[in-house]
Amino acid sequence: MKKTSPSLDWCIVRCNEDNKWWVDSISDEENWDIENLGIIDPKQFIHMNELLDSMTEFGLQSQMVDEAFFTFEISEEVPGKKVKLERVRDSLLKAEDMLFALPDVLDEEKGPYADFMNHVTQVRVAMLNDLIEFAEPYTIEEMEEVLSEKQNNDFLEGRRSHFSDELVSILEFVPDGFEIDSDLDDEKDADKKGEEDYSDLDTHLVEVSDKEEKLLPDEDLKWDEDENREKEATPYQGGAPDDEKKP
Repeated sequence: MKKTSPSLDWCIVRCNEDNKWWVDSISDEENWDIENLGIIDPKQFIHMNELLDSMTEFGLQSQMVDEAFFTFEISEEVPGKKVKLERVRDSLLKAEDMLFALPDVLDEEKGPYADFMNHVTQVRVAMLNDLIEFAEPYTIEEMEEVLSEKQNNDFLEGRRSHFSDELVSILEFVPDGFEIDSDLDDEKDADKKGEEDYSDLDTHLVEVSDKEEKLLPDEDLKWDEDENREKEATPYQGGAPDDEKKP
């Protein structure tokens, strides 16, 4: 399905006390409702991509990942300690730069993100049945019932649902009382250490547009409020002001 929002060119985002990024304003106000609209930051997606990679041998279709998200890169810092993101057309899986990912939920029921979520749910269940000896095959319905109950509890307790929580809850799902043998995953992680190095998130400078502007967050996605901030900013990793507490 083609994306149907040609005027989606930029968005301004903020990171709240929950350490998650939320959209504050967007160029395409006609098609997007920004109330409680989350966006996945680069570090969150790196973690998700590692989980997705472990599911490849169980039938994951990687092209569905790129189809499910709009991608953005940092443009500049804006007043109020927020960040403006500009739309790019890079692949999330192949991009060398740090990208934010906004799920394509223009059609919540049948859109690319909905298709992607259904797909990873099916693959996760297939993975569970392959790695765990259930008395009876575990079903998608059983998994969805557990996750739905958790979402309802979060809603009743006033916790906003973020796309990162929604997706990770599927990618890391294991039924209560069971566990997955991590030996295979550990071997893969060991092999990947020499192949994938994300240290550039902590050491490389990120160019902002054509200017020499750089953002200065710490490793926990927080803005460095130190009065002795260095004159030249260190690399962006995703972050937010410590003193901005409003939702």
